[in-house]
Amino acid sequence: MNLSNYFWFFKSALTPRFCDEVIKYALEKKETMAITGGYGRERNLNKKPLNRDEVFDLKRKRNSDLVWMNDTWIYKEIHPYVHQANKNAGWNFEWDRSESCQFTKYKLNQYYDWHSDSWPNPYQKEGPENGKIRKLSMTCQLTDGSEYSGGELEFDFRDYDPPQRDESKHLRKAPEILPKGSIIVFPSFLWHRVKPVTRGVRYSLVVWHLGYPFK
Repeated sequence: MNLSNYFWFFKSALTPRFCDEVIKYALEKKETMAITGGYGRERNLNKKPLNRDEVFDLKRKRNSDLVWMNDTWIYKEIHPYVHQANKNAGWNFEWDRSESCQFTKYKLNQYYDWHSDSWPNPYQKEGPENGKIRKLSMTCQLTDGSEYSGGELEFDFRDYDPPQRDESKHLRKAPEILPKGSIIVFPSFLWHRVKPVTRGVRYSLVVWHLGYPFK
């Protein structure tokens, strides 16, 4: 899908007080190791532990810690920005539900390598998420960029012939969200990554917004 805007951002949109409240609230909860790929979120929710080889394999792709939250006061604060970004960027994707919020902690040397947030097939499970796909992804910056080094959010738009790939031309960093409280929204099928943190801790809030498959 060709896009005129690959992402939309709001600089320092969330108040420092709100960011600090989310951080404090999340740190009071039990965190889990982030999982991805074939291991799936359901396995983590069912508390089935990964074996040593699976952990090693997983951390080649992703190494971070997280807390799941689904509190109304958080959605109430962030949903207006999702609607506004969807309109301003010209996507106008139809969506009607948000997944649980993922509070993510990136400590020293933690990262998340190249990935997209979308899945090959719609969700197949009981409940309101059944039959839907991830359409819009959102990342909220809870810590200011001055509080850590590394941890850059980068995009690879992949709108070129593979033999022509040149990181100096095709990678797009997102420094727009470095100020505390900044928000970035983008289609969930875009490839992106978080580089390793080299100093401090980066806290972020990630939320995916769902709708029925594109027609």
